[in-house]
Amino acid sequence: MSTRRARELGQNFLVDRNLLDVIERLARLDSGDVVLEIGGGRGVLSERLAQRAGHLHVVEVDARLEPELRAALHEFANVTLHMADALELDLTGLRPQPTKVVANLPYGIAATAVLRTIDELPDLERWLVMVQREVGERLAAAPGTGAYGIPSVLAQLACEVKVLRRVSRTVFRPVPNVDSVLVGLERRGPGADAALRRFVHDAFAHRRKALAGSLALAPGAQAGIRDRARAALIELGHPADARAERLAPEELRALQRKLVS
Repeated sequence: MSTRRARELGQNFLVDRNLLDVIERLARLDSGDVVLEIGGGRGVLSERLAQRAGHLHVVEVDARLEPELRAALHEFANVTLHMADALELDLTGLRPQPTKVVANLPYGIAATAVLRTIDELPDLERWLVMVQREVGERLAAAPGTGAYGIPSVLAQLACEVKVLRRVSRTVFRPVPNVDSVLVGLERRGPGADAALRRFVHDAFAHRRKALAGSLALAPGAQAGIRDRARAALIELGHPADARAERLAPEELRALQRKLVS
């Protein structure tokens, strides 16, 4: 595959065996695990995962990689290869259902893929994913920091999120223009439902405005929502003009519940 084609698809293939060893160790796989790998690439990581997991689902969108990927995995009877777009694949139809995600995620879909698996695969317990540094720091960001936003809230409502390790760009081919990080997620509850996801998006839609004002500007906003939100913020111990980026995920959940009760 050409370097240009790989970059168009956000593909940066892992070539460092030491880092593969680190991923294998941190993933803590055993024969009871059903693993989902998004972005199988040439199968270098897939081979490692197949040796450890009870079952491995490998998703790869690039048909040009299929022969090489199938060749890498042909000896494993516990692997299902899905040649599909991970953002369009019916995750709920995977059998057996995944319990872990271990993947070097394509840069262009990393945050979306993580959040989609949180919401649609309730049996998932752990994630170990390689993502662009900026994306990883955003997923793990604390309230009040510049990186804190919608992905932070939606991920942390369901999971404990940690940046585990920075990764040099030199471990990939082609070498990307950005650094990466390994991010670990441990589920502690269900993902946000549709109403809560919509509320979070509305709350952060106008980052320079107070949260109550942002909610009032949302399409279809209820009459009086600004004043109700201001009163609810005060009840929760925040200033009436607090911004969304100052509230922790659970505080945003609590605010949403107050506004719909």
